[in-house]
Amino acid sequence: MNFLEKSDDEIIAIAKPIWANLVITSNMKDYGGFTKDFGTQMLFGANEVELGKQWANNKLLTSLSDDYEAFGCLRRGLNITVLFKQKSKEIPGEFLGRLVLGVEGDDVKVFGATIY
Repeated sequence: MNFLEKSDDEIIAIAKPIWANLVITSNMKDYGGFTKDFGTQMLFGANEVELGKQWANNKLLTSLSDDYEAFGCLRRGLNITVLFKQKSKEIPGEFLGRLVLGVEGDDVKVFGATIY
């Protein structure tokens, strides 16, 4: 089945381990682990120095909890965005996680990842 034709549940099943890896490796400030699923274009904008600055200046990015929940998918063009309700171990409240997935070659890759 084509990636874009998968159901929300199928997409979320693909996205969850990718998001889990991003949470774990962001907390550890592990650049190699964090970027392992990134698409080629995403890697250009996510160099190690820039990510290091973000980890140093944003406590949320290094205090992510494993308490998160995927709650929907948005389809646009060749990508699917999966939305996550994310919590922090240190900062109260809930945050919106956004994971943009697409296909590069034969693999599903990260084309965008943000948290607000």
